[in-house]
Amino acid sequence: MTIKKKPVVRKVKPADVRKPMKISESIRQHARMKAPDISVERLFALPSHPPGVEKPRTAMAQDITFGDISQWTTSAYVASGGGFLGMEAFLGYPYLAQLAARPEYRVISETIASEMTRKWIEIKATGEDEEDDTEKEDKVKQIVAEFKRLKVREAFKRAAELDGYFGRAHIALVFVGDDDTKRANGIGNGWDDVSKATVEAGKLERLKVIEPVWVYGQNYNMTDPLADDFYRPNAWLVFGQRLDASRVLTFIGREVSDLLKPAYSFGGVSLSQLAKTYVDKWLTTTKSVNDLIRNFAVSVLKTNMSDALGGEASQSIFARAELLTNIRDNNGVLLMDKEEEEFGVVTTPLSGLDQLQAQAQEHMSSVSQIPLVKLTGISPSGLNASSEGEIQVFNDSIHARQEAMFAEHLHQLLGFVQLSLFGEVDDEITIEFLPLHEMNAKEQAEIGLIEAQTDQIDIDAGVIAPQDRRQKVSNDPDSPYAGLDPEDMPNLKEEEQEGLKPSGGSGSADDDSSPINWHKALKKSRG
Repeated sequence: MTIKKKPVVRKVKPADVRKPMKISESIRQHARMKAPDISVERLFALPSHPPGVEKPRTAMAQDITFGDISQWTTSAYVASGGGFLGMEAFLGYPYLAQLAARPEYRVISETIASEMTRKWIEIKATGEDEEDDTEKEDKVKQIVAEFKRLKVREAFKRAAELDGYFGRAHIALVFVGDDDTKRANGIGNGWDDVSKATVEAGKLERLKVIEPVWVYGQNYNMTDPLADDFYRPNAWLVFGQRLDASRVLTFIGREVSDLLKPAYSFGGVSLSQLAKTYVDKWLTTTKSVNDLIRNFAVSVLKTNMSDALGGEASQSIFARAELLTNIRDNNGVLLMDKEEEEFGVVTTPLSGLDQLQAQAQEHMSSVSQIPLVKLTGISPSGLNASSEGEIQVFNDSIHARQEAMFAEHLHQLLGFVQLSLFGEVDDEITIEFLPLHEMNAKEQAEIGLIEAQTDQIDIDAGVIAPQDRRQKVSNDPDSPYAGLDPEDMPNLKEEEQEGLKPSGGSGSADDDSSPINWHKALKKSRG
């Protein structure tokens, strides 16, 4: 006799009485998030500065409490959209300061600033006679020493960094005996009559680099595009203290349109703002790749889920899932039903992730125009891979930046330094940027060999004399024979006959023992 078991009937709740799915708070916040504010009003809105910067100084700095600064920082960050604002508008100095603390933004600005001041400058002078040359050489030495005392190189490097972080930087010229009244008056461009009448000898005390967050533009022309001060401040308020524009060297590497200059606090677009889109993609890609590597394998347990889907699931299913998560290693043991359950692992292929991550990194390099080997230290891979071409192009772009961003300010500072040292300026003293490319020992030897062979051909052809070659070698500071006496020529005839190192002949054209005549006779005898 066979007894049939009654089938088990499971009660399933209707769909309208099932428990609703829980939505995480992060999803709710994302749903409430507003779209980026890139309206015209926001695009042309004036920037926000700390309390006391935009008004003439009427109180001491101690009157500004930390609470005021904290409130300004928070409000400015909120006004910038908390980082979700479109890249067309000014992000605000508080937010840009936060970006400068991240290595992706900081390395870009620091690399460019370091390269712009790596080989630095050479101060040269020209004169009509030897006496004039000696006097100018003495002046050049004093100017070089004064540039070192003022730490011009360090100040310009810091200014280039701040321009990369914020889009603007300032170096204030501080003179001995300055007060609020004097600082509001102009001092010219360092070479004109105004500078000669106002800058006294020995009065240039130091250079002071000022971050743009503490500097506010004042008194600019917005009615006459032909004027020199059209959308260009005639004075700057440094925490309420008025400084004439001639007393401040203003660095702007990437200017914006005239209409946007007030919104950018009369600065330019920072490198951080230009690179933000690409850095965000890099950070997102890096996090996604890292998450995918951590979770590339997913454990799948096939079992009866009817109770869980019906809303009456017991805690055993979730307890088993939690246990499986906790013991996911080679030492764990998983117990399953032999007939109704099945266990498997689903893996995600990881091939190609390195290329995606590398491309995201290359995008950061493209917007900053810095080769990867300079920006990240990663050398190119592959057969015959080299970065020499990219580095040469990068050096050319850095030289162009030097000329556009530093040349005018260095010329202006050179005038003020001469007035402070000598009470006058010399137009024949100039500044040149040193070449950025550095040759190794092999390249220098190859160039030296080519030059020697070229000069030998010219000597054989009678174009130049050996004395000219000796003069050239002795005047070359990079030559191992620099400083030789051009008049102390070796006597080739005595050297040929006696095998000695002679003190030299007269070197005249009528002297048979002169090097050039003896050299010609020797060549003729040898056929």
